Amino acid sequence: MGKQRQITAQIKVQVTGGQATPAPPVGTALGPHGVNIGQFVSQFNEKTRDLMGVTVPVVITVYNDRSFEFVLKSPPAAVLLKQAAGIAKGSGSPLAKKVGTVSRSQLEQIAKRKYEDLNASSVEQAIKMIAGTARSMGIEVVG
Repeated sequence: MGKQRQITAQIKVQVTGGQATPAPPVGTALGPHGVNIGQFVSQFNEKTRDLMGVTVPVVITVYNDRSFEFVLKSPPAAVLLKQAAGIAKGSGSPLAKKVGTVSRSQLEQIAKRKYEDLNASSVEQAIKMIAGTARSMGIEVVG
């Protein structure tokens, strides 16, 4: 029986899909743990090629032999909502100034995409959570 690998760190970072570089935030997060940053960057970019330009949260597990594994999460709800509404950023005063609209079906698509990363017991609840995020960004839900 071989030696058991022990987890030395779990690092959570948000990186732009397909565009990770050894610069911060990746380099500064992985450097202190002795992980091969170049290897992580190439593997991450390979896995996220289809998510080019979208912010992707990633959880990196570092082991005592300096090897690592990483799990990609679904993009943040705010990023998906901005894409759906076709806006660059949310409103500075969401109650007074609305900056875009999303349809109920777009909310449903986002909720289904994020469902496994949300702590909702049903898709209906997930839709309500995403609608709340939209509201706080100044995006109006129509339909």
